[in-house]
Amino acid sequence: MAGTITSMSKIKQVLRLHAQGVSNRKIAASLGIYKGTVNNYVHKITSHQWSLDELLSLEDPELERVLFAGNPAYKQERFDEFKEMIPYFEEELKKRHVTRYIIWQEYRQDHPEGYGYSQFCFHLGQVANARKPRSILHYNPAEKLLVDFAGDTVSYIDRETGEAIQTQVFVACLPYSDYTFIMAVPSQRTDDFLYALACCLNHLGGSPKIIIPDNLKAAVIKADRYEPELNRLMEDFANHYGIAVIPARAVKPKDKAAVENEVKIIYRRVYAKLRHHTFFSIDEINQAFAEKIREHNQTRQQQKDYCRQEKFLAEEKALLKELPKETFEVKYYTSLKIALNNCVYLARDKHYYSAPFQYIGQQADIIYTRSLVRIYVMGECVATHKRSVGFGYTTLKEHMSSSHNFYQSRSPEFYIRQAKKHSDTLAELFTAIFKGVEVPEIMYKRCDGLLALQRRTDPVTFERVCRYALENSILTLKSIKRVVDNKSYLHEMWQEDNQGNINMNIKHINIRGKKYYVG
Repeated sequence: MAGTITSMSKIKQVLRLHAQGVSNRKIAASLGIYKGTVNNYVHKITSHQWSLDELLSLEDPELERVLFAGNPAYKQERFDEFKEMIPYFEEELKKRHVTRYIIWQEYRQDHPEGYGYSQFCFHLGQVANARKPRSILHYNPAEKLLVDFAGDTVSYIDRETGEAIQTQVFVACLPYSDYTFIMAVPSQRTDDFLYALACCLNHLGGSPKIIIPDNLKAAVIKADRYEPELNRLMEDFANHYGIAVIPARAVKPKDKAAVENEVKIIYRRVYAKLRHHTFFSIDEINQAFAEKIREHNQTRQQQKDYCRQEKFLAEEKALLKELPKETFEVKYYTSLKIALNNCVYLARDKHYYSAPFQYIGQQADIIYTRSLVRIYVMGECVATHKRSVGFGYTTLKEHMSSSHNFYQSRSPEFYIRQAKKHSDTLAELFTAIFKGVEVPEIMYKRCDGLLALQRRTDPVTFERVCRYALENSILTLKSIKRVVDNKSYLHEMWQEDNQGNINMNIKHINIRGKKYYVG
């Protein structure tokens, strides 16, 4: 009876002919079966005293079970010993560097008559399969989108440095039709993940009801079997497109088995076919990916008379939800205090953004995208700025107080106008101060000091001081103050008479007059 089991239909013929009294030799000759095989079947039936009518009434699988029940492993004594040791085997296999082969060698040392290595592995595998039975997943059209990153990366060469730069490969799959989308992105960060996901939805021409990502940090902050905590940016993305996000259970890749299977196929149909290509940018990689994945989606599936693209276009695309008209922008959130200069400092940009001065000292919620920065105080948007990167200030004049506006509006022209309100000579002096100065800001404090000196000095005296300073190129604040204090402008006053002669009149207070020398 060793070898292939004879078909049950032929065995039923043997039983019928035997019941009619035909000899085993004639049965073998008429049915083309070896005579020994007929003898064995007839012997088995007669030894067990089975009813021929009952055997003939059984279906083929049932008849095979009766005739070839065999000797199950669980009825053997060595299986009873093996079964008792299964918990020990499982605990040992959890330890590092321990393999089934090592465990089997130890098992055979203690049980020389025990199972061989193949049967040992088989029974351990049967226990694992019995504990974790697989279920059949059913999907509805346009209901779910499964997303993941492929384990293997794809690189391109930087033309300037010659460095090989690795890219991550985003993979998405509609499990109902197995329609697949892939894209290379610089990293698995949230920005790149959501960008790839948005490109995928644009490629599909609509959005499904549910997205099932892996527990990657780009989508999930805290993995949990029942209530995973989503990344804030992922929540914003889902709200923008009207999609529910249900991450796969931690360490449960079978929850998204369809996309896991597509990754394996992509390795053969995309990676393997592009193995001899050299790319010099991520755009070149994505162009090659688009061509290969189109071929993949248009390839007829085994045991099916259609391809992935045909099923997607026929049964899924029309059921996808319409995409919003506005493109999604990644939003970042932070909380900052409005400083005394009525600005908040966004450390990521190393840049200052102004808020109305009345909110100085209050805590503000900042929401910023790639293009805009919005400042919220007590739930109200009080300022909106165009985003800038690099040290500097982005301010609005209406945000500043009167003192801030005065400070911000300073310029050489501003100070010259202020000086002209008091004296034309002072305006000339300010013009001389700013002349030839590359950075006029360094002269602003000097001008402030001169305006303050003008306010506390006699107008006539100050006018003479300014004229004296201009004639003698005295342009520093300290020197001009010294002129005022020492009355240097009175040391020498030159006058020209009608004949063109120059006379010097001494009028300084500290010089002795004619009367001093009379006595």
